[in-house]
Amino acid sequence: MSYYDALRPGSQLDFYRVDAQVARSGMATIYRATDTRDGRTVALKIPHPEMEADPLFNDRFQREAAIGERLNHPNVMRVYGGEQRSRVYMVMEWCEGRLLRRILDEGRIPRERALRIARGALEALAYIHANGVVHRDLKPENILVDENDRIKLIDFGIAGDTSARRLTYANFTTALGTPDYISPEQVKGKRGDGRSDLYSMGVILYEMLTGKLPFSGPTPLAAMNDRLLNHPLPPTVADPTVTAQLQEILYRAIERDPKNRYPRAEEFLHDLEHPDEVGVEDRAELRDWKNRKSPRLRKLLYYGGLALIPVAILLLMLLIAHSH
Repeated sequence: MSYYDALRPGSQLDFYRVDAQVARSGMATIYRATDTRDGRTVALKIPHPEMEADPLFNDRFQREAAIGERLNHPNVMRVYGGEQRSRVYMVMEWCEGRLLRRILDEGRIPRERALRIARGALEALAYIHANGVVHRDLKPENILVDENDRIKLIDFGIAGDTSARRLTYANFTTALGTPDYISPEQVKGKRGDGRSDLYSMGVILYEMLTGKLPFSGPTPLAAMNDRLLNHPLPPTVADPTVTAQLQEILYRAIERDPKNRYPRAEEFLHDLEHPDEVGVEDRAELRDWKNRKSPRLRKLLYYGGLALIPVAILLLMLLIAHSH
C-alpha cells in the first residue's frame, strides 16, 4: 500500500483528519482536512514522495511555506506554521469559492463584477509587494473568487522574496510564469518585480472585460513573441463597450517597458476606483496595432550574427599572425 492509499477519508496525519482529496498536480496533492484540536477546516498541500527527494523542489516548497506563513491579509490565502510535523507538507486556510479560470470559461464577465475582482486582487498585490513578495505567476488559476466576489490570492510556488537570499529557478520551467500572462521582461529571462505582477493583472482584467487576450499566437512561444514585437488588440476593438478611460488604464498596466507601467498596485487601484480622473492619451497603439511584425527578421538577424562570429575570429587571428 502506498502513502497516498493511506490518505483516504478518515485517515490521520498528525493533528489533521483527512476528509477528501480535492486536487492533484504533478508535484503535490491538495486535501481538505479537519484540525482535530479545534474542528476548523484546513487544506493540506502534500508533495509527492518523489518530489520530496528533489532538493530544488524542496527548497521551493519550503520557500512557498515561509512566504505564506508571514502573510496575513483577507485577500491572501493563509499558511499556518509553528508546529512539528511528521513529514513535509503545508497547512493552509480552507477557502470556499471558484477559481477565476472557471468563471472566465463561462464567458465574458460583466464590467462591475470584473472591476470588483480586479480591485480585490490589487489590494492583495499592494499588500504582498509592501511585504517584499512578488507573486510572479499571477493568472486566473491563482485567484479564488467566493460568492460575494471576495478574492483570495493563492499559490506562491514561484514567488520571489526580496528580503531573503536570492534563489535561481533555472531548472524550473514554471519559474517563467504562464505564457498568456507573463510580462515581457520575464519573457526575456529577467526575474521581474512588482510591476510584472501588475502586467499580469492588466492582462487578467483585459480578459475579464473582453473575453479575449491582448496578445495571441498559434503556440505559447508565438504568443510570447507577439507581446515583444506588437501592440495589443485595443480593448475597444475587442469589446466596444469598454470606455476610453478603462482602455487607458489597461494600456498603462500592460506597457511593454516596466518603466512606463503603473509603478505600484495602489496607483492601478486608484485609477480603477476613480476612472473620471484618468486622462486619455493619444496612443500610437490605437493607430498602429494592425501592423504586425514577425519574429522571422529577428531570428534571421540573430542567427546571422552567430554565423559571423567564426568569420570575425578568423579575421582576428589573421590580423594577429600578420602583425607578427
